[in-house]
Amino acid sequence: MLDKLQSFYGFTRMPYGRNLAPGMLHQYADHAQAAARIAYGINTRGITVITGEVGVGKTVAARAALDRADRARHHLIYIPDPTVGARGVFHHIVTALGGRPSFHTATLVPQARDALAAELSERGRTPVLLIDEAHLFGHDALEAIRLLTNHELDTGAPFATILLGQPTLAAKMRLGVLAALEQRITVRHQMTGMTADETAGYIRHHLALAGRSDPIFTDDAITLIHTNSRGKPRSVNNLAIAALIAARAQDKTLVDEASARSAITETTDHLVASP
Repeated sequence: MLDKLQSFYGFTRMPYGRNLAPGMLHQYADHAQAAARIAYGINTRGITVITGEVGVGKTVAARAALDRADRARHHLIYIPDPTVGARGVFHHIVTALGGRPSFHTATLVPQARDALAAELSERGRTPVLLIDEAHLFGHDALEAIRLLTNHELDTGAPFATILLGQPTLAAKMRLGVLAALEQRITVRHQMTGMTADETAGYIRHHLALAGRSDPIFTDDAITLIHTNSRGKPRSVNNLAIAALIAARAQDKTLVDEASARSAITETTDHLVASP
């Protein structure tokens, strides 16, 4: 199907994919704001909290910021599954930095802290702890982050922390039991997605990357896609691909309002049918 779609529209590659290099990403205000804050948090070895709904582009913004960081001076430690809990976080850190995690939690905590400090002091590389889906963290795991940042009488952490999560993360961290961690946050940003003009630019940017600089989507189609996606890049991608398929099914080389509406109906029906 994708090969036929690519051939029909004369694409050199399929648009709206996830495998774009950071330098090829479409720049819009919300993305730039988040990436700038993440970069600042990395440079200051602070705690950065980026929140937003599913598909708004949190991970993409983190990728963009990390791509600009000097890889020789930074060591990324990525934790994609926060359900591992506090012990899992410590275990992952020690393993990522080349150590053998202690069996006993009481010694695992200082082992992880020492490994992070050694990476900076001995190897000259700042560890960057990136935790995705951090809203799924329990209080114990979030408290574990605070324990790791307790370094040399609170003179500063030897590593940077980036927490990406849905809006519930911000609410959770405002709870009194996590006040100590909340006070340590260096910078935060709530991502909201693209404006209508930015969505139009996003759609056209990805078409240009695929070899089509001429307009394929009508203005009415773009407006419908933006309204129904609420400017969230992942939803824009899904609706744009579905609209291209709908237009192709009717041998239309232009994605019009009817094609976009068909894509929206199909996507909505799929969500309703999903368990």
